[in-house]
Parts: sequence; C-alpha cells; structure tokens
Amino acid sequence: MRREVLVVLPGLLLAIMLAMLDQLIVGTALPRIVGSLGGVAHLSWVVTAYVLASTITTPLYGKLGDMYGRKRLFMAAIVLFLAGSAAAGLSQTMAQLITFRAIQGLGAGGLMVSAIAIIGDLVSPRERGQYMGYIMAVMMVATIGGPLLGGWITDSFSWRWIFYINLPLGGVALAYLAATLHLPRRRIEHRVDYPGALVLAVATTAIVLVSTWGGSKYAWSSPRIVGLGAVAVVTVALFIMIESRAAEPILPLHIFRNRNFAVVTGLSFLTGLAMFGAITFLPLYQQTVQGASPTVSGLLLTPMMVGVMITSLIAGQITTRTGRYKALPIIGAAFMTLGMWLLSLLGVDTSRVTSGLYMVALGLGMGFLMQMTTLVAQNSVEPRDIGVASSSRLFFQQIGGSIGVSAFGAIFARRLTEALTSVSPRVHLSTSGGQFDPATVRSLPAAIQHDVYYAVSYAIHGVFLWAIPAAALAFVLAWFIKEVPLRGRTAPGDAEAPASELVGGA
Repeated sequence: MRREVLVVLPGLLLAIMLAMLDQLIVGTALPRIVGSLGGVAHLSWVVTAYVLASTITTPLYGKLGDMYGRKRLFMAAIVLFLAGSAAAGLSQTMAQLITFRAIQGLGAGGLMVSAIAIIGDLVSPRERGQYMGYIMAVMMVATIGGPLLGGWITDSFSWRWIFYINLPLGGVALAYLAATLHLPRRRIEHRVDYPGALVLAVATTAIVLVSTWGGSKYAWSSPRIVGLGAVAVVTVALFIMIESRAAEPILPLHIFRNRNFAVVTGLSFLTGLAMFGAITFLPLYQQTVQGASPTVSGLLLTPMMVGVMITSLIAGQITTRTGRYKALPIIGAAFMTLGMWLLSLLGVDTSRVTSGLYMVALGLGMGFLMQMTTLVAQNSVEPRDIGVASSSRLFFQQIGGSIGVSAFGAIFARRLTEALTSVSPRVHLSTSGGQFDPATVRSLPAAIQHDVYYAVSYAIHGVFLWAIPAAALAFVLAWFIKEVPLRGRTAPGDAEAPASELVGGA
C-alpha cells in the first residue's frame, strides 16, 4: 500500500500546488493587470472571486466524491480549473478576468479537499500524519514561492502567463493521475445537503458584497446595501435552521458547542483576513511608491512568508515536546497586532528594509496562529469529527480572506480616490477605469508622481489601520482557549473511519 501511495502522491501534490499557488501568485501581478485592463477599484475582486468560489464549493466536493467516485470528480475539478486558467489569461476586461477567476475557484475548491480524501482512501489513520506532512511542505513552498514566481513571470513574460503556466502543469497532473490513481471500489450512500450548500453560498456572497460595496460604490444607507444586508441576515438564520435539521449537514453545528473550537474558528477568520489583505495590497505599494519591479516585489514579500514558516515549525516542535499550546496563539495574535500597527506606518519615505521588518512581525504572528488553530480545532472534537473540524476551520479562514480582501479593497479604493481628488487638477488618474499602474505613474512629472505616491500611501495606511482592531480582537479571543491535553495516536477502532470523515462535508 505504501508503494501505491508514493506512486500517486506526486500527482496529488502537484494539484495541491496549483490550487495554493493561484491564491498567491496573482498578488505581485495585480498592478500590471490593472495597468493593462484598468479598474483599480475592482482590484480586490480578482482575488476575492477565486477565494469565494473555492470556499463555497469546498464542502460539496467530498460528498459528491463519495457518491459519484472521487477520482472522476478530482479529474473534473482539474479540468474546470484549467479551463478557468486559460480563459483568465485571454481576458480583455476586468469583468471578464473576475468571471474567469471565479471559474478557476470552482475547480480549485475540489483540488485540496479531494487530494486529502484520496489519501484517506488509501492510507490508514495511523499513517496519515506523514503524508499530511508532505502536503504541509508543499503549502509552505507555495506560500513562499507564489509571490516571487508571480513577479518573475510578470517581469519576464506577461501577467497573462501566471494563468497560462497552469495549463502544462495541470495537464501533467491530469495525465499522471489518470494513469496511476486506482482507488478501491467502495460506495458510501450519503444524503447531500444541497439546501444548506445553496443557502450558504447565497449568505456568503451577500456578506462579501456588503463588505465590498458598502461605503464605496454605494452608501451604507442605500437600498442595495440595506437589501444585501437583509439577505445576509435572513440566509444565515435560514442556514442555521437547515443545518440543525439536516441528516448530514454540510457544516455540523454541534462542533461549535465546544468552546475551543468556536474560539479557533474566530481566530482562523481573523488570520485569513490579515493574510490575504496584506498579500493583496502590499505589492501595489511596493511597485508604485517603492519603485520595485514585480519580481523584486515578490522578493520583498519573502520576509513575511519566512516568518510564517519559521513560527509554524517552532510551534510544532514546542507542542510535540511539551504538549502545551495555549501561550502560542496569544503570542501569535500579539505579533499580528504589532505587525498591522507597524504596516499602518508605511509612507512615501519608508525604506524597503523597514517595511520588510514590519512584514516579519506580521508573518511571525500568522505562523503561530495558522499552525495552532489547526491543532486546537482537531484536538477539540471527537476523532470521528476531526475531518469536518479541519475543513470548517479552513472554510472560515477562507471566508475571512474573502471578506478581508473585499473590505480592504473598498477602503483602499475610497481613500485612493479621496487622496487623488485632493491633489486635482494636477492628477488625472481614474481608479475605476483608467490605467492606474506603476508604469503610468513613473511617466508623470516628478511633482505629480509625489502626489500619487502620497495617495497610495494614504490608502495603504487606511487598510492596515482598519485591520488593527481585527488583530486586537484575535488577541483577546486567544486568551479564551482552554488548554486540553493533546490526544495521542488514533485508536485502532478508528482505523476504518470512512474517508468521508477526513474532510469537511466529505
């Protein structure tokens, strides 16, 4: 069995790498994309559309895999992801790009969850840890390499190639898995919670739209925002009602009765908000105000990613040797709050070294939080619920990322427009349809360039200023974690747990 898993593993890891990279590789190319297609006010939606679509579909892929065959569904997800990638590379408008990124996300939602479930089909619970370690290693490589690779591709070729590059890589993964993946024929009957999935999708979309449009495109008191808010409230209430009565709920409510799980769910939400917010908007500041190329911009994000990796490894070692963990998320949230405050100080004259040190602080905090929230979530529930707890935690982290990018995008666009208007008539750059990109800014006279640098710095300042309360709330939440002894190995009786319990909704 070990040999069979090792044969299949490269294809699974390549698929996971594709899904992870596409969340991160786009960030350093966004300024060039805006320069080519226009619409800096919609910049955040290039990321949000992908994350939102993948978040909504993740819980469905597991159960559909049980019903119709995991290999078939996994292959279909890869094909859908590649189709979205090809279309995104051909986009001629920002609206087209956002639409095709959503299609990419619909496929990406099945890559991670299906890969984990396939490992569960092939490996006993006692052996799964080492294979999950391989997945975590790939995720770390993608986290560090994504921004750098995106910058290099954008500099050396074109921003369109950050999408085209998926085609040969995905094609290799597709062909490899078609030839090597042979799953045991086992059919488990499930009742798919389609009403819950539909209502959850509507609720999530309404919440993200309110955070995106409120106070920027539409006034908070406008009929559209009030109506969307009402839809969000009603659908959330309806979702809770459906899940409390569903035979197999897509998001079981009983796990939220555990205090630790409820706390780390909130921490995951806030960590996702911080991570995606930082990665999305820092490259525009670096490439415009600090004059970095896309490649260098990717390098400038490396300190934050290295901070994430270092503290993740340290956290794992500490908990393994001591069995204690409560202090780690508290320290992580403290560092995240410090990092947000430091990044709110970014200005026209901030050096790359200084901004790099600010990002290290943020990365150190996120590393502790990402590692510990996963550990505490799994340790807070019964062994049969470990899978659904893991995917629920990931779901709320992705929701935090979607809402964070959308809300930060609205704040950034509003403050940028305000600042550019204040220096008018010398600056004639439109944030809604104009080609607002570093190349355009560098072509302006020196005095006007300085005005634009001020506007971008002012907008970035607002993004991180608003993120400080969220980070501070995470620090407060972390103190409510109760230190429960960590479980040892899974009991033999759990060895036959179906793969459907390895991932949420599976």
